[in-house]
Amino acid sequence: MGSATKLAFGVFLISCSSGAILGRSDTQKCVHYNYNPSSSSSSSLSESRGNLSRVVTCSGEKDKRLHCFATWKNVSGVVQVVKQGCWLDDVNCYDRSECVEKKDAPEVFFCCCEGRLCNDKFFYSPDSNQPPIPTTNKPVTPDPPVLTTLMYSLVPIMAVTAIVLFSFWMYRHHKLAYPPVLVPTQHAFHIMIEDPGPLPPSPILGQKPLQLLEIKARGRFGCVWKAQLIGEYVAVKIFPIQDKQSWQNEYEIFNLNGMRHENLLHFIGAEKRGSNMDVELWLITAYHEKGSLTDYLKANVLSWSELCLIAQSMSRGLAYLHEDIPGHKDGHKPAIAHRDFKSKNVLLKSNLTACIADFGLALRFEAGKSPGDTHGQVGTRRYMAPEVLEGAINFQRDAFLRIDMYALGLVLWELASRCKAADGPVDEYMLPFEEEVGQHPSLEDMQEVVVHKKLRPALRECWQKHAGLAVLCETVEECWDHEAEARLSAGCVEERVVQMGRQTAVAAPQEIVTVVTMVTNVDYPPKESSL
Repeated sequence: MGSATKLAFGVFLISCSSGAILGRSDTQKCVHYNYNPSSSSSSSLSESRGNLSRVVTCSGEKDKRLHCFATWKNVSGVVQVVKQGCWLDDVNCYDRSECVEKKDAPEVFFCCCEGRLCNDKFFYSPDSNQPPIPTTNKPVTPDPPVLTTLMYSLVPIMAVTAIVLFSFWMYRHHKLAYPPVLVPTQHAFHIMIEDPGPLPPSPILGQKPLQLLEIKARGRFGCVWKAQLIGEYVAVKIFPIQDKQSWQNEYEIFNLNGMRHENLLHFIGAEKRGSNMDVELWLITAYHEKGSLTDYLKANVLSWSELCLIAQSMSRGLAYLHEDIPGHKDGHKPAIAHRDFKSKNVLLKSNLTACIADFGLALRFEAGKSPGDTHGQVGTRRYMAPEVLEGAINFQRDAFLRIDMYALGLVLWELASRCKAADGPVDEYMLPFEEEVGQHPSLEDMQEVVVHKKLRPALRECWQKHAGLAVLCETVEECWDHEAEARLSAGCVEERVVQMGRQTAVAAPQEIVTVVTMVTNVDYPPKESSL
């Protein structure tokens, strides 16, 4: 065999072997099944599955593995399939030819595997045996003297370990400002962080495996991921254990009576992940592709109708949050102050309506109960009201609600600054006070500008020439008034926005008629005959 032939044959073998090792098919066939509780129950499992199951072809990126998965429940000894289908690249599924659940007594069983139709059959095989203890290369023959020495060595170590654990428990016990809570988590779905009192449970996440996809934002208390609950995208806000107080406060706010509203972020559930010092605390909420109002304004300018839609839905959400509703259908809804209201914490839905998010610093005001940590100087410096910057807060409910209204005035200014309705140029997006203090102001910078100089972001002269923007400018000035008692309520702002939207809608046809009249009154020269 010639050298050229050997070389070609070697290249062929290498390509075949690398293809076998690295090359994965970018398609895979899996059994697909959706449990339909409304359908009539079948007499046998095979018949029930046969009516609804089918084979689907999965596809994905070439550098990602494709798997099949199955979830099922044991209902009084009868296997009830919940879902079967395709699963994204997951290291826990690598090189598994069979779909086997190994967790001990889960409420909902889950398994994944690789291979054609590998999820058609699935099994439950719990790891009941203890893992084998690794041996050394030179095993020592156990004899009484060595064992005795080992015992005497271990006793002091165990005593020191017990002291360290007890000290850590005492530290945690005194560190927590709020009582611990009960939250659902995947596979176990109801794990206690610590022994809690009775609290309203989160919505059940157990039937839907949760998979993180990409980081969408980072904030003071953690990061926000885009995630997938089978066929639905959700947002997962992850807190480190040191920010447990913020996570717990937001969890409790979400679970208050009456917190389901179209202009408040929809809460799905909470989870605890990891163990010991590696614990992460998760909040799962609805996912909105357009992101925050800040991000949207950076990339887009607004028409007048879009500005009115965002401003009205945003002020409606804040008005509902501030409102005390004793007769709510879900029970008494208390008044809630947000305390970190800003455009970054306003999310936009697909139809451009707004919903308010991030309740980590929120305070609730319930009769006969403490509102919690009322430390005044919290929030984002740029959006702090003058009385917050001065540290001169009246710790009453209305005082905290007026602080939110000051911030609402700044967010309304951000909307106006990116609106193309006025007869003038639209500037690049800037944060409130960015011209005066830059992007990273200190507390002293904001005190100098807002408290001592009493400056506010500039209201452009061209805005006053537009009927609707002129009303908005007046509303903004009444929201960020230096005197807290003079500020508008969120409900009043909502009414103002509705009225100015109606006024401009009525004025627009009149302007068009005037233009047409002017054009038709012009004397044009007679047309020449075409004949």
